[in-house]
Amino acid sequence: MACPDGPFLVRGDVDIVLPDGTPVPRTRKTVALCRCGLSTIKPFCDGTHRASGFRTG
Repeated sequence: MACPDGPFLVRGDVDIVLPDGTPVPRTRKTVALCRCGLSTIKPFCDGTHRASGFRTG
C-alpha cells in the first residue's frame, strides 16, 4: 500500500530484494519502504520525506 506523500507499506510474508538480487532481512511483519530516495536506512523509510516536502502527486 502506498501512503500519500510517504512510504510504501509492505505487510505479510513478502521477500524484499535489492536490484542486485541481495535479499533484505526483515525483522517485522510490516515495513515501510522509502519512496523519496532520501532515507539514510534505505530501502526502509526513516521519515525524511516529511522534512523534505516529498509529494507524490
